[in-house]
Amino acid sequence: MWLFSVAVLLAVLKALVQQEIVSFTWLAQLSWWWVIGMFGLTAAWWAYADFSGLTRCKAQERIDERKKERQRKAREALGHASQRQRR
Repeated sequence: MWLFSVAVLLAVLKALVQQEIVSFTWLAQLSWWWVIGMFGLTAAWWAYADFSGLTRCKAQERIDERKKERQRKAREALGHASQRQRR
């Protein structure tokens, strides 16, 4: 997501430079192909993450963490602390 944020920020700044609202000399000299390339790189990363299962794996890790936290809170509410906490 951070790569997409950088690409959007770069596109907005480049458009503002084209409209002469802001003045960044290095950005004025930068080709639009670099900006479009950032979006292409973002799309390639998302495709890789979906194809490799990285997205699904991260989502499952978040679900497992929430499940463990709910179980811990339920045990505490019932007064059943884990063995490590009793000792």
